[in-house]
Amino acid sequence: MAKDKIAYVCSNCGQESPKWIGKCPACGQWNTFKEIRVSNDTGSMAAKSAATSLHSSLEGKPRPMFLKQISAQEAPRMDMNDSELNRVLGGGLVPGSIVLLGGEPGIGKSTLTLQTILNMPDRRILYVSGEESSHQLKMRADRISKSDNENVMILCETSLENIFTQIKETKPELVIIDSIQTISTEEVDSSPGSLSQVRECAAALLRFSKSSGIPVILIGHITKEGTLAGPKILEHIVDTVIQFEGDQHYMYRILRSIKNRFGSTSELGIYEMEQNGLRAVSNPSELLLTQDHEGLSGIAITAAIEGIRPFLVETQALVSTAAYGTPQRSATGFDHRRLNMLLAVLEKRVGFKLMQKDVFVNIAGGLRVTDMAMDLSIIAAVLSSNVDTAIEPGWCMAGEVGLSGEVRPVNRIEQRVAEAEKLGFSHIIIPKYNLNGLDRRKFGIQIHPVRKVEEALRELFG
Repeated sequence: MAKDKIAYVCSNCGQESPKWIGKCPACGQWNTFKEIRVSNDTGSMAAKSAATSLHSSLEGKPRPMFLKQISAQEAPRMDMNDSELNRVLGGGLVPGSIVLLGGEPGIGKSTLTLQTILNMPDRRILYVSGEESSHQLKMRADRISKSDNENVMILCETSLENIFTQIKETKPELVIIDSIQTISTEEVDSSPGSLSQVRECAAALLRFSKSSGIPVILIGHITKEGTLAGPKILEHIVDTVIQFEGDQHYMYRILRSIKNRFGSTSELGIYEMEQNGLRAVSNPSELLLTQDHEGLSGIAITAAIEGIRPFLVETQALVSTAAYGTPQRSATGFDHRRLNMLLAVLEKRVGFKLMQKDVFVNIAGGLRVTDMAMDLSIIAAVLSSNVDTAIEPGWCMAGEVGLSGEVRPVNRIEQRVAEAEKLGFSHIIIPKYNLNGLDRRKFGIQIHPVRKVEEALRELFG
């Protein structure tokens, strides 16, 4: 038998090298190359043989086909009985796909997965746990679900070969691996969770999923930097990467799609953590705007959109005199660099001096919003706190701010205006360019088009 070779793989981007390198030439990170053993047989032979025995439909070698001969009809997606999860996946789980669900420890990854499969009584599901015992899973299932699902099977196993054996015997319609860092194969001489183990196990599960048509959901850990643990190639192997994020001190959890070969990556799912599990939030605007802030300065409401979902977000700002020589700039739930740019626009184009003042910005509810339409509300909240004057109730806004102080147009303006009107707002500030093609007679809310930041601030503060 040929001797195994030694290779080095960058844990950040997956770049391979025959020798150790201090700085990765692909991503530029230092000290990220880890040693792995590479067998002359590129894959796990035992995993390959076990997976191949499951693929009765794949006989012989694949042959090339003309593009016009291939059917473009999509297979029916698997309904997860969860509106938020279905939205993030692009309409449901695609047969034969492999999904990676990542998140911080204790954020609720296993709870979300377990309660989802318990609500799918018409599917035969195998839940493989390498971290918890069957007794722990039973107690959690009793806590988050009032009814037992007779089609959910629990397997506490970390050996990939044994997992494939049980899959062959039970013939499930969906497989859950919790977590991929705990699974190991005998053909790789390293500990579970290492780069080579994670890569080989994920590749074997990918071969099984694609050839058998059975979808697989992998649960993965994330590092202290906030990235998915394991080699970067793991994210390239899977079809969909979903991040489950949120602050443990808040009740809200955000399900965000980072990569999706079968749908949009801009979709967002919102959950509320409760005593008996996670509750899908169908209308997040009403929950995010429950507080009465009449008479309080530094608060502005914006009509944001994540994916195809519009919702109103509360922006909070605090401006105070710098206690030390260097003023602080802090942002929670918003891009820190964009905050600095907006403060420079406010000082240069509008004339408000914030050079010697601390500025703190927070998106209420623990959300992190990337919509550029937040710019106008950030500037309005900062100015409201600076002059200690509250914005009148019933006002909201949406607009991107450019470096010259102009208010740039945003997409899907009709959805934003309709959402603000539905929640009882009487005034909304929008970019003037967005008036093109907008039928104002359809809305009962008063629309204020502006072209520059000064005009928007004049509308708000007179």
